Amino acid sequence: MDLDPESVERSLVALVLALVELLRQLMERQALRRLDVGDLSDEQVEQLGSTLMALEQKMAELQEHFGLTPEDLNIDLGPLGPLLAE
Repeated sequence: MDLDPESVERSLVALVLALVELLRQLMERQALRRLDVGDLSDEQVEQLGSTLMALEQKMAELQEHFGLTPEDLNIDLGPLGPLLAE
């Protein structure tokens, strides 16, 4: 067990960012489904696109700040496979 505080912090940040990235991908897929069905107004499409782009940018900034790569966030769930879609 590695009890180095910096290592623990990095692992915790990686876990939190992995969950945020999973939620971001799910929100993006849901938005695309709603867009395909015509369930969103032009204003909602614009707002949703801006929000998802801002979230993606913030995720990239946090990954860079903590020295994490996208691969670091793709947690291996064993027999279930990786957490995030490729």
